[in-house]
Amino acid sequence: MKKLLAALAVTAIVSCSPNHQPWEKGAIETGEYRNLFLEYGYSQKEIDKKLDEIFNDVFYGPNRIYFPVGDSLGYISDIKNNDVRTEGMSYGMMVAVELDKKDIFDRLWRWAKLYMQHQDGERKGYFAWSCKTDGTRNAEGSASDGELYFITSLIFASNRWGNNSGINYKAEAQNILNCSMQKKDTANVTPLINSKYRLINFTPDKFGNMFTDPSYHIPAFYEVWAKWADDGQKDFWLSAADSARAFLHKATDKTTGLNPDFCMYDGSLFKDTRFKAVNNFRYDSWRVPMNIALDYEWSCTDGQWQRKYAEKIQNFFYSQGIKNYVDQYRIDGSLPDTSEILQAGTYPKALRHSVGLVSTLAAASIMNGKPKSKEFADELWNLKHQPLEDGYFDAYYDGFLRLFAFMHLSGKYRIIEPQNN
Repeated sequence: MKKLLAALAVTAIVSCSPNHQPWEKGAIETGEYRNLFLEYGYSQKEIDKKLDEIFNDVFYGPNRIYFPVGDSLGYISDIKNNDVRTEGMSYGMMVAVELDKKDIFDRLWRWAKLYMQHQDGERKGYFAWSCKTDGTRNAEGSASDGELYFITSLIFASNRWGNNSGINYKAEAQNILNCSMQKKDTANVTPLINSKYRLINFTPDKFGNMFTDPSYHIPAFYEVWAKWADDGQKDFWLSAADSARAFLHKATDKTTGLNPDFCMYDGSLFKDTRFKAVNNFRYDSWRVPMNIALDYEWSCTDGQWQRKYAEKIQNFFYSQGIKNYVDQYRIDGSLPDTSEILQAGTYPKALRHSVGLVSTLAAASIMNGKPKSKEFADELWNLKHQPLEDGYFDAYYDGFLRLFAFMHLSGKYRIIEPQNN
């Protein structure tokens, strides 16, 4: 009887596609996740096969970015820049815990702790954002999004695997949080969250604490911290989640839905004229549609605004041609001039139809029940991660965004609750 009811439920969902029904409650309350590809008519066998292929492309294929070291370590490399970044290491850990790949998770964490994490001094608990592949640090400072993902993935690892298999994951997450909360906004090294605005900063230091990066704001992560970090800061994290949602309203253009790479805490454009082009929508900015989709799926506290946002941003890119839009714009939707285009690695400056942006715009389909949302999801499904016409290929950033987006739309990017619950 249960199998029959489940089959009828799937049939009912598919029959309403592509105008799928809006999410009213988030998974943190319901424990339910939408498999949008299934709703759009792809079979579960096809979905599982493609997810495995994309994962293997990133971690084990000829263009892999994951490299085991010895018996117990491993790192993720941004191949085009030939370094190891906290962004990639923490992304790899998040993928590993979501897909139950404990060996990969533990190797990445051990490498990050050994080579990247500061064990003493004013930066204690934080991570050097960039290292060479041998572990030598390229910089001592931190990028706050790395810590954001490290903390959340460690909490999930604690929930999935417990803390008695060689790594006390929860204690490691609490250490980062506690070290951050002990720092002061007025010091050279600051908390990850600006205490005045309760918003994540660009970098946890005196300069980076003056502004933020919209792509670092993932309110549902703070709800995870409030529920399972057990660090005594529950109310603060819930308040930070509310502040992040309010910030995203201000940071996204009311007509196009585009957001700048960096901006002030009130959502206004970055005022330092030396950094004019950071007011444009470009590489970091691509992550915002997918981050908002994650908050919609997991929390849905701001669901009404998020659905309107998804429709707005997909409408803009659809108007540019779903197969032809480029990867950098001014936030009013006009094209940047050559001086504003951000170069990637050693490749020439250019506007491209990039894999990473195709992926994150597809993830936004989880929020948008309009018919064109299926076209964005289909674009991701049919996407081939291969060199573009000018030879540009990014196994690292594009590869991760493609994998994360596919996890979202297949219902595989989930809140991991304690396994004994």
